[in-house]
Amino acid sequence: MCDLAETYQIYDLKQLPLTKVAAFSLGLKDDSRIKMKMRNQKFDLNQILLMSVADNLKLLLWSKTKDAQKGRNKPVLWSSLFEEPKEKKEIVFNSGEDFEKERNRLLKKGGHN
Repeated sequence: MCDLAETYQIYDLKQLPLTKVAAFSLGLKDDSRIKMKMRNQKFDLNQILLMSVADNLKLLLWSKTKDAQKGRNKPVLWSSLFEEPKEKKEIVFNSGEDFEKERNRLLKKGGHN
């Protein structure tokens, strides 16, 4: 809400209807805190681009090493540090028959016979 105060000198949002607050928010810069929050974005475009450049340089330098030829010690990328953790799906089978049923279902779903 600081962005609205800085840009429009609106300090008490409760005095305005929500539609007006939304309309004022649209007039803010793309890297404003409100717009970034509405897009569920944690970093502005410049920060993301800088992380990408740094990651590419890391990978380029690493690719020239002996470790890269052996596929070891790949550098940690900045962009991966800020990603949301991905949910892992775990399937537990009570029997070999359950496993075969699920396997057949997945194969049919994928178009394999």
